[in-house]
Amino acid sequence: MIKVGIIGGSGYTAGELLRLLVHHPEVTLDFVYSTTNAGRPIYEQHADLIGEIALDFTDTINTNIDVLFLCLGHGRSRSFLEKNTFSEHTKVIDLGNDFRLNNDQHFLGRDFIYGLPELQKDTIKNAKNIANPGCFATAIQLALLPLASSGKLKEAVHVNATTGSTGAGVMPGGTTHFSWRDNNFSSYKVFTHQHLDEIKESVIQLQSNFEAPIFFIPNRGNFSKGIYATLYTQFDGTEAAAKELYKTFYKNAEFTVVSDKEIHLKQVVNTNKCILHVSKKDGMLLVTSIIDNLIKGASGQAIHNMNLMFGLDEKTGLGLKASAF
Repeated sequence: MIKVGIIGGSGYTAGELLRLLVHHPEVTLDFVYSTTNAGRPIYEQHADLIGEIALDFTDTINTNIDVLFLCLGHGRSRSFLEKNTFSEHTKVIDLGNDFRLNNDQHFLGRDFIYGLPELQKDTIKNAKNIANPGCFATAIQLALLPLASSGKLKEAVHVNATTGSTGAGVMPGGTTHFSWRDNNFSSYKVFTHQHLDEIKESVIQLQSNFEAPIFFIPNRGNFSKGIYATLYTQFDGTEAAAKELYKTFYKNAEFTVVSDKEIHLKQVVNTNKCILHVSKKDGMLLVTSIIDNLIKGASGQAIHNMNLMFGLDEKTGLGLKASAF
């Protein structure tokens, strides 16, 4: 059994991680670390886990575990690893943004690999430390990678993507309260969102001569979970050729599929799937990408990475189904 520890157990991503791990057949949960909740039953923070998990939060750490999931706020994983040393065999999967960029992936003797399985599955299998991708970055990269792999990204890419309120984290804020979010819609960090850097690095990994801009407009939706992203860019080939390109690129991907029909968000909420739809009009290729921001965009992808690192079937513990309604 894989002995697992979680650091920062009170947030949304940790909650999803726990819901998945308690039913993972190859995992035993050793500890869930939270200084603000130490001594409290985990189900008091994550109420849907009542009857599923008997552990309490703790403020002590077992340094001899097999894999450590870091579910800390962005920028805090680095300082945590500076203060805490784990055994030589402990693998680390960071769900924050500390190690996603190339210049940040070497730290205190640890080499982090960018953990997008559809981009570099074989590298992840041999990795000891993983930087889990961002949620927007996951949805947008999966819409772009087939084009980059064939050198067909020639012009500017325009992206419009909307995320649910859980994307802002568990701590309440001015733009997350129900009374503000309900019956409302807004944009933020237009053209400056932090996920743009990791998106560009992955695109350039496949198409080194890509120099065009990516114009990204992130939006806040009045729903809890999911990301609905649309992007368009100039494309010289036919729609049929584009569809074949995408289906070929993802033919061996366990969780990313290309649909011939138009797609909607409920197809992926509460699953680890990304569904793509491709069409062409007036010389522009339109790609729609949908994911659950907390699962495929965070905790589910982290477990997918863990499965690859430990030689398990990729879908182990991730047999989730979307709601039909």
